Amino acid sequence: MTDRQEQSGGADYAVRFENLQKIYKMGNNEVRALDGVTATFEKGSFWAIMGPSGSGKSTMLNLLGCLDRPTAGKYYLDGRDVSKLDDNDLSDIRLKYLGFIFQSFNLIPQLTVEENIALPLYYLGWSTSERTSRAQELAALVGLEQRLKHRPTELSGGQQQRVAIARALSNDPVFLLADEPTGNLDSVNSLEIIELLTKLNREGKTIIMVTHEPHIAAHASKRLYMMDGKIQKVEG
Repeated sequence: MTDRQEQSGGADYAVRFENLQKIYKMGNNEVRALDGVTATFEKGSFWAIMGPSGSGKSTMLNLLGCLDRPTAGKYYLDGRDVSKLDDNDLSDIRLKYLGFIFQSFNLIPQLTVEENIALPLYYLGWSTSERTSRAQELAALVGLEQRLKHRPTELSGGQQQRVAIARALSNDPVFLLADEPTGNLDSVNSLEIIELLTKLNREGKTIIMVTHEPHIAAHASKRLYMMDGKIQKVEG
């Protein structure tokens, strides 16, 4: 059993919400962005979260990514209740346990592919040799082993997103959280990225993806539809 499994009690899920609520005060009014959501995201699953603007999916994204705390309810990440942690502890959770993939890639233009991939490991205290070895391994995994010394501006959009995926994998996260990962890509690159995510899922990685594109969501094994802060339906 790994240290992470010992901490989680060997939880067989990546994420569990129990009656999760997020309420915003707008003057004298309350906005229930999430209204009593209960859901389990199993380890090794591939989820797509969908819903129109105002449905609650962005709020769920922020909570999943430990970027915000719920007003009420529980959020268990790999068996650990993180719903009441303070900002410093949430920052630590994001660094050690989560992998983020953004629509806009969020690469640092001054750094090479290798340096971008290895950046989270610098903050985790890995040695230079360990970071280099891990970055090279992950670059090969996403098909960019020949681009290690290139900078983001020398890469296509699809290649930049591959770098972002490799970076997200660097800390071996409990799950990958992908926010509209194909939103800035053409159809060819979109297909390549979603096929890469599908491959990673087949190899055991848990993926939770927010998307508004039905043809992209179709690649996920499970789909969760939000409406008015509640789960409208689940497919798969």
